[in-house]
Amino acid sequence: MSGSEEKKLNSLHEEDSLYKAQGGKAAYQISPTYGQNTLYKVNPVHDAWDRALAAESICQDILSSARNQLYLNMRFMDCALSALFFQGDMGVHPVGTDGTVLYYQPEELMEQFRRSQEKVNRIYLHSLLHCIFLHCFPEKDEEGNPAVDVQYWNLACDITVENIIDGLYLKCVHQPASMVKRQALKLILEEGKVMTAQRIYRRLQTLHLPENKMQELRREFTQDDHGKWYENHPNSPQMSQRKKNWDDIRNRMQTEMETFSKEAGEGGETLVDQLRAQNQNRYDYKEFLRKFSVLKEEMKVDMDTFDYIFYNYGMNLYGNMPLIEPLETKEERKVEDFVIVIDTSMSCKGELVRKFLEETYSVLSESESFFRRIHVHILQCDEKIQSDVVIENAMQLKEYMSHFTVKGGGGTDFRPAFAYVEQLMRAKKFTKLRGLIYFTDGYGIYPAKMPPYETAFVFMKEDYQDIDVPPWAIRLILDEEDLESV
Repeated sequence: MSGSEEKKLNSLHEEDSLYKAQGGKAAYQISPTYGQNTLYKVNPVHDAWDRALAAESICQDILSSARNQLYLNMRFMDCALSALFFQGDMGVHPVGTDGTVLYYQPEELMEQFRRSQEKVNRIYLHSLLHCIFLHCFPEKDEEGNPAVDVQYWNLACDITVENIIDGLYLKCVHQPASMVKRQALKLILEEGKVMTAQRIYRRLQTLHLPENKMQELRREFTQDDHGKWYENHPNSPQMSQRKKNWDDIRNRMQTEMETFSKEAGEGGETLVDQLRAQNQNRYDYKEFLRKFSVLKEEMKVDMDTFDYIFYNYGMNLYGNMPLIEPLETKEERKVEDFVIVIDTSMSCKGELVRKFLEETYSVLSESESFFRRIHVHILQCDEKIQSDVVIENAMQLKEYMSHFTVKGGGGTDFRPAFAYVEQLMRAKKFTKLRGLIYFTDGYGIYPAKMPPYETAFVFMKEDYQDIDVPPWAIRLILDEEDLESV
């Protein structure tokens, strides 16, 4: 070693001693490139950075391996599995998603992998199902705050996806269910119903479980971090596009499972049922009723066409004489002539009929949706017309609702109602009948020909099923969430 090299090494040793005296972890290691006589200093910052990069690389490999295993067992999820990017984030525990990125905490994810590859697979699938069923896009109010109880919503979503995963019976995500978990599912899930996150959310609210029991349920069902869910801005174009992307993926999954994927046959029933329930078209009932509206002038100040400039100019110029005032009439599209038919056969439950009428009343009573004078026929019909009540204002409708009783209980035949409405039209009982809504369970005899007005058959079913509605009629399937959102 030359004198200059020895002097340089002594200088490095002194610098290393200074690092150690200051609490650093700098050291000198043998260079693999230049041999044993050449030493180089390890900077603690660079060393930490290198270890972080190595952890990132390992976590990317872990998640890629989990994605591959899930794909080999569930090929119908190919689009969903490729929809999330991976990104490290020290703020999630152990993983979380916002619908675009799967965030992970490197140390915690590696610890989960050390325990079990199946555990990581399950966490990945758990977060992915949250995206597929739009759990990570909770409803928010106008200020951007969650419109749901966050604790109940988080738990309901976790219970939903864990129940789906358990129903798949896949070895790559299998974890033995504890007694607590089995008892909780027995308590919360209702037999014969597709328990979506919304239904489980309402179920948890009605159970009023104590906090210690809620904590116990969280320990059993929580797999990922939901913090990123509530960072999404409700009205941003990016969030709307994310939801649309997952809608497309979910629809494709349902088609794949129902048509092509034999592998989804055994154990996939729960997932298929959830996909069908989620893929139902959701409707704003108020907007649906507007399909039967007519354009008509109403005595009402029309502020939309009012020119404030000339009004203000006249007030400034003459003191108290505006040059122009708003119109006293306004053209609006509202419902006026209308027919509601209630199926009162034995197959149609009375409480569902009452629920439908209550929500219809809440819409009809709003002045911005309907004219002050309305002409609504409410028919009760099973295999024949049981009653016909004419409603002409909101007070009459309220009175009708307070004394409403279901009449009938026979078979189901839709033809008498249409024949009766045809008689009313010939008798000039309607000014301009735009539509008829028939609330029913769908099982009955439909008329052979299309009537001269729009017709909608409304079904309120816990489980969605295809029903052979005539092609000329509108089919609307309402769920409790749809009615409660009115």
